[in-house]
Amino acid sequence: MRSWLMIRYVLGEMIPTFFLGVFVFVFILLMFQILRLTEFVLVHGVKLSSVGLMMAYMSTSFLPILFPMSLLFAVLLTYSRLSADSEITAFRAIGLSMMSVITPAILLGTAVCILSLQTSFHLAPWGNRQFELLITQLGTLKPGVSLREGTFAESFFDLVVYANKVDANSGKLSQVFIYDERQQPPMTIISKEGTIAVDQDQPGHRALLQLSSGSIHRSSAGRHTKIDFSSYQVFLSNPVAEALRGEKSTQSLTIDELRVKKNDDKLKPDERLELETEYYRRSAMAIACFLFAMIGVGLGTVSNRRNVKGGSTVICIGLIVAYWIIYVVTEGAARQGKIPPMIAMWIPNTVFLVAAGFSLRRAWN
Repeated sequence: MRSWLMIRYVLGEMIPTFFLGVFVFVFILLMFQILRLTEFVLVHGVKLSSVGLMMAYMSTSFLPILFPMSLLFAVLLTYSRLSADSEITAFRAIGLSMMSVITPAILLGTAVCILSLQTSFHLAPWGNRQFELLITQLGTLKPGVSLREGTFAESFFDLVVYANKVDANSGKLSQVFIYDERQQPPMTIISKEGTIAVDQDQPGHRALLQLSSGSIHRSSAGRHTKIDFSSYQVFLSNPVAEALRGEKSTQSLTIDELRVKKNDDKLKPDERLELETEYYRRSAMAIACFLFAMIGVGLGTVSNRRNVKGGSTVICIGLIVAYWIIYVVTEGAARQGKIPPMIAMWIPNTVFLVAAGFSLRRAWN
């Protein structure tokens, strides 16, 4: 009975702190995107509701990497406070074993590990895919979003486009240069002015580039052809339909899709390495949740600092930085084929497994 009450008491402190950690880390990562999101609203006139959806989809894709960090933050902070307030000593004094004391962290670590697996395998890929489709659709609703003055845009509806001046809101361009490889042979279009118009019958799915006062240049078999025009229309592709038909990015594949695709015999070696690295990364990242919880218990139980919150936060940040340094190095080695992906992705967990065992041993003694 006393053990159950203690477990409820400790979990009651850790769970709110865990969700607070998730919120804080999501907020921090979104701050790195704030300039880009602000530009969408102020410069390109994208609706706030669309920006809100973008933030929601990005947050969903962040969750697998945020769960281990948030769990470490919650466990370390909770057990550090219990240790500093001598509550762990009190638990032991009433006859509770050390195993009972660390049981709440084991339960929460296991639950978050399972949640992280499901999120990493299915929810995060869905969020990443929805984000890709939303960006593609916004690029058609506001075609000027992807164009910058005086810069070549190489992915503008499968065209290479350059314009001296761009008005993203009205879609007007001046001094336009277009290289169209969709045509065979490829053609170059030079125009004084251009206007991007969205198809009102299919908004978000098709657009038209209306050019005026320019010329079309083609070269084939050593012959050059020039055609002058006063008005010319370039029908832009349907990026939303192409995105739906096209292949997903590696980060947007579910675990089942990854498993099937990485076993395809037609894959190039570098493509296989990328898929295998992503496949083993997801399971390794989820298991890291449990390891972070155990390290948090070990370090938090033996700490006895006056400034518990400050000390725990510093330790938490230090461990997170150490893990990601190892992770980035091993992931790069896996993608380059220097280390087998399965081994590379589990090296950070192996290092932290040793650290967890060492910290728990100190706490047990």
